[in-house]
Amino acid sequence: MAIQSIFNAAQSTGVLKMENQTIPTSTPYEAQQNFGEFLKAAIDGVNNKQQESDVMTEKLVTGGDVELHDVMITAQKASIALNATMEVRNKVIEAYQEVIRMPV
Repeated sequence: MAIQSIFNAAQSTGVLKMENQTIPTSTPYEAQQNFGEFLKAAIDGVNNKQQESDVMTEKLVTGGDVELHDVMITAQKASIALNATMEVRNKVIEAYQEVIRMPV
């Protein structure tokens, strides 16, 4: 059953109210590209936080004009971002393993 027909059936029964809304139509390739771009941007964001933390720590060690609490906050933000990324990775691997274990 096509997605369009499911949406039409849901709209006709009143289950789904979609006034003046369009159903996004994208090919699997476009969806894969969008997800890839999103994932790359997220990883780049974590990397930027890590680099910012490294720069702040280096400034503190070399006697630069930076406060200790600012360095600690930046380091914690980087740590939290990295830990969250690792947890997402673990969940994705776990979900992949569950799919692999499914009988065909």
